[in-house]
Amino acid sequence: MRPIIACILAICLPFFAIAQEKLSLDNAIAIALEKSFGVKIAKSREEINRNDNTRGNAGMLPVVTGAAQQNFTNNNVNQTFFSIGATTREPLVQSGINNRNNNASLTAVWTVFDGLGMYATAQRLREIESLGKTNVEINIENTVAEVCNAYYDIIRQKQRLKALKNALDISGVRRELAKANYEAGATSKVEYLAAQVDFNSDQAALVAQQQNLQNAKVNLNALLVRDFNLDFAVPDTILVRQDLAIDKLRNNLNSQNPNLIAARQSQNIASIAEKETRAARYPRVDLLAGYNYFTANNEAGFGAKSTKTGQLSYGARLAVPIYDGYNQRRREQNAKVNTRIAEYQEADLRNQLQSILERTFNAYQNSLELLKLEEQNLKIARQNVEIAFDRYKVGNSTPIEFREAQRNAVAAESRTIEAAFNIKLAEIELLRLSSSIVEEAK
Repeated sequence: MRPIIACILAICLPFFAIAQEKLSLDNAIAIALEKSFGVKIAKSREEINRNDNTRGNAGMLPVVTGAAQQNFTNNNVNQTFFSIGATTREPLVQSGINNRNNNASLTAVWTVFDGLGMYATAQRLREIESLGKTNVEINIENTVAEVCNAYYDIIRQKQRLKALKNALDISGVRRELAKANYEAGATSKVEYLAAQVDFNSDQAALVAQQQNLQNAKVNLNALLVRDFNLDFAVPDTILVRQDLAIDKLRNNLNSQNPNLIAARQSQNIASIAEKETRAARYPRVDLLAGYNYFTANNEAGFGAKSTKTGQLSYGARLAVPIYDGYNQRRREQNAKVNTRIAEYQEADLRNQLQSILERTFNAYQNSLELLKLEEQNLKIARQNVEIAFDRYKVGNSTPIEFREAQRNAVAAESRTIEAAFNIKLAEIELLRLSSSIVEEAK
């Protein structure tokens, strides 16, 4: 019998281990950053920007083009000639005459001056590549914040479930006590039925809370891009920080927040685009070179039977803009407006982020104070439940009084859980705004 039991345990234990995987916040963040589609998309766009940042894309390198062409013709000839004195030439009649022409060419164009527009373009491409890196940082920080919020939400739902289980246990003891008193004739059936109703109500609340916990795990699994129904274990408590300082957060927001950095980079890109647009006002100088090779085969019986030519050409081209219907001026004016818009957007974003930081920090401080108050209330509410239950057992308290004490305790514990969770949410948001989420959110 023992070998059979050992075999069953050996088979089942791995499945229990998988079902009860212990998932730390560090591991959850690592999985999310590896599998997140948002991060992958941002990195792919960064790769495109990096590929575009070349001297050739900026127009600094020559453009060389090769071409080859072969033509075939089939001719029919019927020619008559004028008489020259007494000499008359016979008519020339031919059909199915095949001619073949081959042409190959190589051309090169190198822009050596375009009003310094190519250098502005190269600068803009570098700035776009930097913007792509900043967008990756934004996606990473947002992903980490989302994972942290979802992770601590699971702990919150788990704590709620534990509180409801405790309430259900007390309701179960009360129901059994009411049943025993009813069967002994000490109380009426109404009191027993009331205890049964309260027990069923607590049981229904527990079932609903189990669903909430399961949904919270589904949400985190979705962020980790894995099986939605994969079960795992998390810690039982939410540890909050009380050392966040507003001055440091403000400084980090202004200097490190990737959203502000991206806004400044967009402003630089708009300013560089102005230089590119102004470059079109200046003359353009191109160096030109080319080689052309031509062959022809003629079967018509007159003219040259075959021809071969090679031609090398080189030179310079100067293009001077003179008048384009004032379109150049319009483009420059629009470029200046775009730069001004980018400046407004950066200032507006800075104002919004600073406002969010101040509000979140106020909520963080208030939640810290609220947590202290709710923890005190919870201790009192639990003591009240114990006293009310002891009095109920000896008949010195009514079921209504005991139930009210029990409800107050559950509500106090729920408020305490919410206060700790709200502190954590505010903490995560403050760390995200100050661009410290990746290093400190764990």
